[in-house]
Amino acid sequence: MQERFLFKPEKLPEDFKYEYNNQSFKEYHLELEDGVSINGLHFQVENPKGIILYLKGNSRSIKGWGKFAVDFGRLGYDVIMVDYRGFGKSTGKRSEKGIKSDLQLVYDMIKAQIPEKYIILYGRSMGSGFAAKLASNNNPRMLVLESPYYSLKKTAKRYVPFLPLALIMKFPIKTHVWMKYVDCPIRIIHGTNDKLIPLKTAVKLSNIKPDQTRLYTVIGAGHNNLYTYEEYHRYLEEILDSRSAKPFNEAETSLSFGKKWKEKLGKKKVAS
Repeated sequence: MQERFLFKPEKLPEDFKYEYNNQSFKEYHLELEDGVSINGLHFQVENPKGIILYLKGNSRSIKGWGKFAVDFGRLGYDVIMVDYRGFGKSTGKRSEKGIKSDLQLVYDMIKAQIPEKYIILYGRSMGSGFAAKLASNNNPRMLVLESPYYSLKKTAKRYVPFLPLALIMKFPIKTHVWMKYVDCPIRIIHGTNDKLIPLKTAVKLSNIKPDQTRLYTVIGAGHNNLYTYEEYHRYLEEILDSRSAKPFNEAETSLSFGKKWKEKLGKKKVAS
């Protein structure tokens, strides 16, 4: 029951069929140990420049997160997304140690197929901690953190102060500690109006490895709506495709989802 304060998983039936418009993908299942099965999706593009291992936040499943693969596919990258234990179709008892082990195995499978210089780790919110851990133990091309936290322990205590210490210590997820051992370039994207994880958190993280870190701020963006800002997509272009900016077609990005979201929000305000 108490874990629900930290994790908000969406469970999917085994026979659930993923569907995404204008995206080519394959589903896979990794049987890791007794009772542990990791479900994932591999979004594919023609002649990829590399592959992005995208580690999502603490809610829902890759059913909903999968649509954001378009933001990387348009820049020429394959994307792999996985559901953590207990999310989506993935099974197994959830623990920080178990999730870290699962993700390292996924990384090893990618590494067996392509050199690490073509692997980019992308972590969003809770996934930023796991991405930092992977980067600290491996040699990816780059680590990109979206709306990251300093440590899950500090974030949880700030918003849910009555959580028992035992639960918080079970999932400390120390992003700030693991970042000290990251050798690749680090890029951080954060909204200036993030109420859940304030911008100052990203600034603190940026100071851990300042020579190899760059912080990108999206003016006015909150924690869950970065993709609704064109500036976010421009930053992705700069980070992932530094050669030149491409003609911007919002229909090819998640920005179009954001406009629909803003329209719905506007209608609710009028109705109220």
